[in-house]
Amino acid sequence: MSESQQFLKKWRGILLAAGQGRRFDQSGQRNKLLQPVSDQQTVAVSSARHLLAALPDSMAVIPASSACSISAIPQAPATTVLAQSLRDTGCYIGVCPHAEQGMAASLVYGLQQSLDYQGWVIALADMPYVQPSTICQLLYALESGADIAVLCYQGKRGNPVAFSRTHLAELLLLSGDQGARDLLRRYPVVEIDVDDPGILQDIDRPEDLLP
Repeated sequence: MSESQQFLKKWRGILLAAGQGRRFDQSGQRNKLLQPVSDQQTVAVSSARHLLAALPDSMAVIPASSACSISAIPQAPATTVLAQSLRDTGCYIGVCPHAEQGMAASLVYGLQQSLDYQGWVIALADMPYVQPSTICQLLYALESGADIAVLCYQGKRGNPVAFSRTHLAELLLLSGDQGARDLLRRYPVVEIDVDDPGILQDIDRPEDLLP
């Protein structure tokens, strides 16, 4: 580790919570991240709590329409309730001004707010079933020197994904809705086998909430 890297903070979780979720409800009336899951927490809060359990210094990236306070709004918009619930859970809130441009915009924004870290675990707010112990395995991989680490369940790669700052320059150039998939194809990846089907379970449609 270089002398400059020694002064960087360790690892940060970045929870991407700025997607529109149109496949869940094309009308836009139901925000999938605010739907209850089996433990009576919402999708987003459950995802955030699991990430925070492993990485207490985590931030959630939300769209610009989520940023205002709900204290004086009797019937707050769903995105505003999302922001407040994630803030109450313990996440630092980052407001992405161009979230509508796709997942990469949210990821790049989150990284721009977290440049003084050695690496990041990138998690999705619509994946409430990933266990904290699973996320900790990504941290162990980073601590052991991995530049990119992914989780695998029964041979399939899932989320979250971890990156060291080795790839920061390229991550900051991402665009569109593909996230960092291209980097996963082009660079060596440490695959971690886990007994956690939650790494493959996102909430994409209403039936995904069924027990």
